[in-house]
Amino acid sequence: MEVLTKSSDRNLTIRLEGELDHHGAKKSMRELERAVESALPLSATLDFSGVTFMDSSGIAVVLRVLRRMRELGGTLKLTKVPPQAKKVFDAAGISQMLTIE
Repeated sequence: MEVLTKSSDRNLTIRLEGELDHHGAKKSMRELERAVESALPLSATLDFSGVTFMDSSGIAVVLRVLRRMRELGGTLKLTKVPPQAKKVFDAAGISQMLTIE
């Protein structure tokens, strides 16, 4: 799992690439936490266009970023979520907690 970040004017965009499974989630979570702490954004976007597979570990990653964004008074949205990952999010009710485009 690769995490690519871009920050501008307290807006953070994070592109995820690869498999977001148990092994990829641990590394991704650390990198996402560092990116959020460095940028202290008011809005963050997780771009899932490069995610080739996701299991329930991806839910934990998203919830951790969502919790931190709320602590900062900011927002989080997910974009370009592939159908397989969308099914995982829908089953967990994530689409009711944040915007999925």
